[in-house]
Amino acid sequence: MVDPHPLPENLRQGALFAVGAAACFAGVGACIKAASATLPNEMVVFLRNAVALLALLPWILRVRLRGLATQHLGGHLYRAGFGLAAMYCFFYALNHLQLAEAVLLNYSAPLFIPLIAWLWLREVPPLIIAPVTLLGFGGIVLILNPGAEGLLRWPALVGAVSGVLAAAAMVSIRRVARTETTPRIVFYFSLFSTVFSSIPLLWAWQQPLPFALGVMLIAGVLALLGQLCLTRAYSLAPAARVGAITYISVVFAALVGWLVWNETPTVMAAGGALLVITACILASWQQRRG
Repeated sequence: MVDPHPLPENLRQGALFAVGAAACFAGVGACIKAASATLPNEMVVFLRNAVALLALLPWILRVRLRGLATQHLGGHLYRAGFGLAAMYCFFYALNHLQLAEAVLLNYSAPLFIPLIAWLWLREVPPLIIAPVTLLGFGGIVLILNPGAEGLLRWPALVGAVSGVLAAAAMVSIRRVARTETTPRIVFYFSLFSTVFSSIPLLWAWQQPLPFALGVMLIAGVLALLGQLCLTRAYSLAPAARVGAITYISVVFAALVGWLVWNETPTVMAAGGALLVITACILASWQQRRG
């Protein structure tokens, strides 16, 4: 049972691990954006999943077949389907948007979780979720930035869809998390995602350059470190506080985008980002309280 009143030093340590996780995830986004400059989206998605599966090999060899046994294969397929679709959309957005914009739109998942959980799991959200969600949607509209003719930016719309699909993947995890361990959930996601993402390689295969392979390996290492830091952060501090701190990843992404790609957000996009982050933090707090 988690102590509801953790020690002050635990809060500080938890915050530091959360910041470390945010920096790692921003680095993953930057690596994906860099690799996407020379590789098609199908290749980038496959390499991301293949590296994750390889990273799990030590655990697979340790637990063997007994540790991989599951009675929820359908649930894992749902999670892999939504998660893989979200990945395709997110990586597409990373290649066509500013780094911070793409990361933020993918991080908008908490806005959609209450609605999806209500429709799918019949979990009735608190009344306060409705205005909070509308606030977040307003921020997304600002980031989408309709033009003079009322047309939305297609890459930004795809980035927003990645947030919806990521939310669906998170809700699907809740269906199997009662009986499945976290490593097993990660394993089946990595396995199915690697297998499914290999299919488009039949027509989209391209020999990756050493640079692209290198940054994808770095992305895999950073993703693993990010997950470890995030897990440690959740073990040291209240989940709502950790979730709020992880949004600093958007700040890190904006800094990397500025330094590497000379990206500067528009005033409208910055205002939309503020609204989305505020709404997501409020939504996360309400879900934890519920």
